[in-house]
Order: sequence, then C-alpha cells, then structure tokens
Amino acid sequence: MLSSILLGVVGPSQVIIIVLVILLLFGGKKIPELMKGIGKGVKEFKDGLNGVEEKDPQQKDKEAQQ
Repeated sequence: MLSSILLGVVGPSQVIIIVLVILLLFGGKKIPELMKGIGKGVKEFKDGLNGVEEKDPQQKDKEAQQ
C-alpha cells in the first residue's frame, strides 16, 4: 500500500477530495477565470513551440503597406 502512495496512484476518492479543496480555496466564481487563464497559457505555449508568433494588428498593417 505504501508503494502505491509513493508511485502517485490517484483514485476517484482522491480526485473528489482535490476538487473539494480547490472549491474551498478559490470559490465557484473564480474557477472559470482560472481555467480560462490556464487554457490561454497552454495555447500560447503550444504556439511558441511551433514558432507561431501573433503580431499586433498595427504591425501587420505597416508590413502590408511596405
């Protein structure tokens, strides 16, 4: 049993406890904002790995004029 705890096996009861603790810490209204921020961060990270950089609209206009 001790080896399964050390290996990081997470069961359904542990997931429920983690979710309840997160709800208590942040509250129900704050969680969607946190998830949105995490989603944007992951997207920017993936774009950075792929070499895709988002340019400012003004910079795009300047490049189009040249």
